[in-house]
Amino acid sequence: MEGERIPETGRVGIVILTLLCVLAPICHASRKVIDLESGPESVIWVVQLSDLHFSVHHPDRALDFKRLVAPSLSLINPCLVLITGDLTDGKSTDLLTMKQNEDEWVEYKNVMEDVMKMSGLNKSIFYHLRGNHDNFGVPLVGGLFDFFSKYSINGQLRRRENVNSVTIQTGESKNLFVSLDSTMHVGVRGPTNLFGHPTNQLLNELEAELSQWDTQQTKLVTKIAFGHFPLSFSAFSESGKSLKDVFLKHSLSSYLCGHLHTRFGKNLKRHHQSAPYFPSSQELFQLNMQQIASQSTKNCSVGAPPLKEFWEWEMGDWRKSRAMRILAVDRGHVSYVDIDLKSGTKRTIILPTFPLDSCFMSSSSSKYKYECQHTVLSSYETVRALVFSISPIVSVVARIYDSRPGFLNLVLEAPMRKHADAASRGDLYTARWNYRAFEDPSPDRYWLQIEATDIMGRLTLTELRPFSVSGQSAKISWTWKEFFVMGCQWAALYYPIFWSALFSLLLILLVPKGLLIFSKKHYMYKTFVSKKTFINGIAWILQDLCRLPIAWFGLLGYLLYLILFPWLFGKVFTDNEKRAYMTYMGWVIKISDGSQKHEYIGSPDIMVVTLPHLFFVVLPAILVMGALAAERGVYREHILLLSGKKEGYMDQEKKISLTSKFWFVRRFIRKILLLLCMPIFWKHIKNCRSLIRAYEMNPLHFPGYSLTIPLLLVYVIFKTKGV
Repeated sequence: MEGERIPETGRVGIVILTLLCVLAPICHASRKVIDLESGPESVIWVVQLSDLHFSVHHPDRALDFKRLVAPSLSLINPCLVLITGDLTDGKSTDLLTMKQNEDEWVEYKNVMEDVMKMSGLNKSIFYHLRGNHDNFGVPLVGGLFDFFSKYSINGQLRRRENVNSVTIQTGESKNLFVSLDSTMHVGVRGPTNLFGHPTNQLLNELEAELSQWDTQQTKLVTKIAFGHFPLSFSAFSESGKSLKDVFLKHSLSSYLCGHLHTRFGKNLKRHHQSAPYFPSSQELFQLNMQQIASQSTKNCSVGAPPLKEFWEWEMGDWRKSRAMRILAVDRGHVSYVDIDLKSGTKRTIILPTFPLDSCFMSSSSSKYKYECQHTVLSSYETVRALVFSISPIVSVVARIYDSRPGFLNLVLEAPMRKHADAASRGDLYTARWNYRAFEDPSPDRYWLQIEATDIMGRLTLTELRPFSVSGQSAKISWTWKEFFVMGCQWAALYYPIFWSALFSLLLILLVPKGLLIFSKKHYMYKTFVSKKTFINGIAWILQDLCRLPIAWFGLLGYLLYLILFPWLFGKVFTDNEKRAYMTYMGWVIKISDGSQKHEYIGSPDIMVVTLPHLFFVVLPAILVMGALAAERGVYREHILLLSGKKEGYMDQEKKISLTSKFWFVRRFIRKILLLLCMPIFWKHIKNCRSLIRAYEMNPLHFPGYSLTIPLLLVYVIFKTKGV
């Protein structure tokens, strides 16, 4: 009671209890351990969904989620349900205004309650993450517009840390799942809210969670992390450290994420490996999906450094694709299957858990464990698969094909038996095989397919997939779009691209001007005609632009303006009257009490504004202005030539070809250049309109950005109209 004196022994006890809760993992607020008592003991499975984008403008997303996901979860009965971000959409009907909408969060909360009730699953196994859409315009976590903390399941269960972990523990293994929220700590509106922003504090917390079972060697520990942002769209911390560094250090098996949907491709997966023979350029680009070292990984000596690698598996979205993923961990072997629910719920789902797909296995560690026998070899003695079905299954068959003859030749057909367990969480089927008979240096020689037949005689087949018992990895390539979003480390590339573009534009203006002032070498139409080279043509065009001083100085001043002054000035929070300004380094934002500034929030997110403007507006505008100036010079020269009456001029006039008269006398080139101005105007107007809607401003709020290029283009068009 209040005012009651605590005895000295009681105080000591409180201090000891407090210290134990701080030091012991079980007392850690962000940690949870789940003991699975029912079988099968060797395997656990979870469900992942991502990018729900519940929207008041698209009610079908929430309706389909309740209609399709609830019965699917009831059928699968997962240990965990992971939803990796973008729970709500936060966009207007024209997709331009991006801020929080409380009605969408209320809908999300109601749908989740219905799904949990219909599926019969406990709320505590649902782990939901904040995505960038859930962070649009949120100035303060826990504040008025932080609806994630108010309505999400994580918020309701008071999981308020940026890093949370849950360990699924069976008799044979520990399976550690660690969630991380790397959204911006001050959430600005879109489109400049695109990247994950892990802080030093978050990375330290992540390391602590990933290492919590490192001292226990008695059980196999499999570590899986899940977040919203792919690593290619994750920035570096204040100290320059990345999520990849932490994952490699702690022997992660896989990182699950979302964010990119399926618009860029279905193979948005990436293998990460740390080794001295990989070049430093991998920090900027990774050309291939897999990082496969040419050196042998066999080093079975005691104290050999552990192999550092993990897979990053981006998942398709619910918004359009209606995708759901089941991921299983079978004695340390991680596998998954993606399910398309657009056509409705599935009657039967099959997930092979061993042997692994050789396209997406951690090849180096699998090879190392196999060669050095650092794994339970009994896990190799059976082909295994999980089967989920609404109807009783009467038979499951495993088939293995050999592709060496040039066609798929059936070499093994084995009936699979259901794992006997009185209280099973799901149906695991196994078939014994001689795995050593399938050892082969080729990772895609042998292919596996599982067939299940239910009591109604309906067949369900898995896709054929290659496997490698000894850990050889099959090659699979990205498309150019998949490489663009997964193979490029955009946070590291932003400033090199920005400064390269800006310096190139400055050189385009300054070098021809310098040659014009300090050198006797003047490039004109006559120079280009005598030596028709690309360099002479560009130099002639750009030097003619220098002869329009207002346009040249205007462009030079504009480039300096983009470096020294704000680009935009608008609202960046949900329903907030305060405005912020954006430079090429990010948004400068005052917090609510006005006593502090957050310098450069949203870098490199602002690249979606800066880079398209430089490459698709400024650069084309400079080239078109130079071409207009050059065309006027040629036209003037031809007019003087054609109108000359003195002796000598008529001889030169005869040399003018019909083609030259067609293009220059009638000024068809000018007309083509005027047509080329239209897409530049259109692109710039479209960009300005998007920014006006996104940040609730008018062109007068950013006149330098919005008006300079159009005014200079109009000036050059009229200036070059006559001779």
